[in-house]
Amino acid sequence: MPSHQAGLEAPTTGRLGKRVETLVSHQRKFAVTCTQPMLQALRARDPGLLVTRRAVRTAIVLPAVFALGIEVMHDPAFATFAAFGAFAQILFVGFTGSLADRAWYQVLLAASGAGLVALGTLVSRWTWAAALMMAVVAFIVHYAGVVSSIFANASNPLLLAFILAVSLPAPASTVGNHVAGWVVAGGTALVANLFLWPAPASDPLHAQVLRCCRLLARWLRTGAAFACGGDGTTVADRDAVAADARESVVALNRAFYSTPNRPSALTTSTRATVRLVDELGWLAAILENAPPDAAAHLGIANVCAVKEAAADTLDTGCDLLAGSNSLEQLDLDLDQLRSALVAMEATATTTLSLDPTCNSETVAPAGRVVSALEPTFRAQEITFAVSAIANNVRTVVAAEHRSWWQRLLGQQSAGRSEQLEVVRWRARAHLDRHSVWLHNSIRAAVALTLAVVIANATGVQHSFWVVLGTLSVLRSNAMSTGQNILAAIGGTLGGLVIGSAIVIAIGMNDTVLWVLLPVAVCLAGLAPAFIGFAAGQAAFSIALLILFNIIAPAGWRIGLVRIEDIAIGCAVSLLVGLLFWPRGAAAAMRDALAEAYADSATYVQVAVATLTDASRTFGVEPEQLRAAAAARRLDDAFRQLMTERGAQQPPLADVTRLVTGVAGIRLAADAIVQLWSQAEDRFTDRAQASAAELAAATGQVTGWYHELAGALQMGSKVPDPVTADDASASHLVDAVRRDLQDDAGHATPTAIRMIWTADHVDATRRLQQTLLLPARHAATQQAQLRASQRHLPRIARRLLA
Repeated sequence: MPSHQAGLEAPTTGRLGKRVETLVSHQRKFAVTCTQPMLQALRARDPGLLVTRRAVRTAIVLPAVFALGIEVMHDPAFATFAAFGAFAQILFVGFTGSLADRAWYQVLLAASGAGLVALGTLVSRWTWAAALMMAVVAFIVHYAGVVSSIFANASNPLLLAFILAVSLPAPASTVGNHVAGWVVAGGTALVANLFLWPAPASDPLHAQVLRCCRLLARWLRTGAAFACGGDGTTVADRDAVAADARESVVALNRAFYSTPNRPSALTTSTRATVRLVDELGWLAAILENAPPDAAAHLGIANVCAVKEAAADTLDTGCDLLAGSNSLEQLDLDLDQLRSALVAMEATATTTLSLDPTCNSETVAPAGRVVSALEPTFRAQEITFAVSAIANNVRTVVAAEHRSWWQRLLGQQSAGRSEQLEVVRWRARAHLDRHSVWLHNSIRAAVALTLAVVIANATGVQHSFWVVLGTLSVLRSNAMSTGQNILAAIGGTLGGLVIGSAIVIAIGMNDTVLWVLLPVAVCLAGLAPAFIGFAAGQAAFSIALLILFNIIAPAGWRIGLVRIEDIAIGCAVSLLVGLLFWPRGAAAAMRDALAEAYADSATYVQVAVATLTDASRTFGVEPEQLRAAAAARRLDDAFRQLMTERGAQQPPLADVTRLVTGVAGIRLAADAIVQLWSQAEDRFTDRAQASAAELAAATGQVTGWYHELAGALQMGSKVPDPVTADDASASHLVDAVRRDLQDDAGHATPTAIRMIWTADHVDATRRLQQTLLLPARHAATQQAQLRASQRHLPRIARRLLA
């Protein structure tokens, strides 16, 4: 090119390039402007876009595997199992963990589903065999969720695999095609879940827990610095840090209870995270109730040392959760914390005088002793709370380093015998007549079995929809099931109208049906979460109308067949809901609360009686395990209550306060057990009088919780909280002074533990005031329910009892 032409071209090219860049920039801004509100709306309803990710993946994979079966293999059976396999293995699951772990879980899901597809196909031609296997499979698959989150997450896909196979009668020769369709869907689901917009491996509570833990450590450190006059810390500094820490605890609890599916019974690490939520709240309550430290208090320097060591332990735990520290450092900090506690106890033992003479005319001798020990008790209470938090941090970290098979069985990284014992304990904990999980497992087994029998007996055209309709609308009580029936049929009718209009408008144009299929599948994935159950049914109906019209064009008539089958399935669901535990999750929640409060109170009472009385040598392990099992069943009942549609929900704040109260009682009992487990001289005849006084005071406090349990179950009046008994405290201190002082008149370690134990019991007494109002609301609702049932026939009252 001539040089003069090149000189003319360069400016032209430069101007064109700038115009292109400007145009691209404007397009990007326009795209961001258009998509940002949509993404904000999606994130508001779907944090982390987890549902959106699954819906998009399904919309891509399902049409692909369906086209493979229809257009390439010309095998409708293969195509059907591939399509529903994609639905089940992408849309209905949300495995967590690393990419490698998720890959293993997807492989196991595909393999397990293939086995159930083969089994269902083999027994599908005989009604009795199909019904029997449906009962066994439904119960086992549903109940296995108590073992680990992996089983719980996979229950719906596995049930769908068996339902699809068992409700479509076919000869044994079709097993290969059915299994091949499911396996191909599983393989594509594996690739899609790992590489197509994969969800990050994160815990939604992780950041909130870290922030809360950091601020509580600052609260401890600032309080210690102010009490001991270090770093020039002022009252304003201490109060500002305390306010930030309180706000972080409130935010953590708000994030925890606003999560649609609480992780309480899921993976080991998330269960430990849930315990961290309770324990961080417990630590915040301890710091809130602690009186302002002053140098005049007994052994204040040792108290400050305990708080500093506790703050260091919390910071190390945060670093460990963030991946920037080691378990060895956490162990060193825990040893330092225990050493500081021992030094503080030694100071209290050698300094606290039990001499009954008192120069003050306004403070009784007993009150002076208790007041002098108040800061040391708070420091000791802080030590137990922080130790529990550190041990749970250890559990979280250890759980994240388990192998995939340990995660699958919900096992710890300890010895194999201990792991299997944990699995057995979890399964046994729910073999209780109050267990919501057991109720739902039996209900699902009976309902699905009955649906299989009715579908085969009536000879409906598509029995699969009868069974699937039963599974879709079955909930925890008859009222909720009835409302879901209306939503299911109404949604299906709406979907039929819209889908039929689409099919009629399109006619027999397969190309347009193929274009609309991914859009309909994506809407079917998004609608239940973003709009509601009825909308989900409508979107699912539209997707299936398009799907089956591609297989065998029949127009809108397919929708009518589905209406008939769904109606039969809904009727089965309603019948089973009326026959099996029809009171619903709200009533189950009250029963679970009553049981948890009664068992936790018994745990406190037995711990005090056993560990402080030489004449009682049996352990507290049975009561400890019973209280833990009741707490697990309570958590399941709570999650069931939060997910139940159509039920009259009690106020969330009242429910969460009552649930947290159970955790507070159990944590106090654990602290008592740990306090006395370190004592070498607990079994002494000299402690008998003190033990008797302490047991009497404990019985009065725990008796209130037993009355609370009865009121929640029977709807009777919740008694007024137990008031502080100065006479009882005086009798205890007098007994300690008389029997548990050394020759120099100072308190012995056993005396200190007696008074500290009394403080733990008193903490459970103070808890009663915060529980009174929500407990009375719950008892009033129970009384109204029982009153409304008096006019019912006797058999109905027995069902509702």
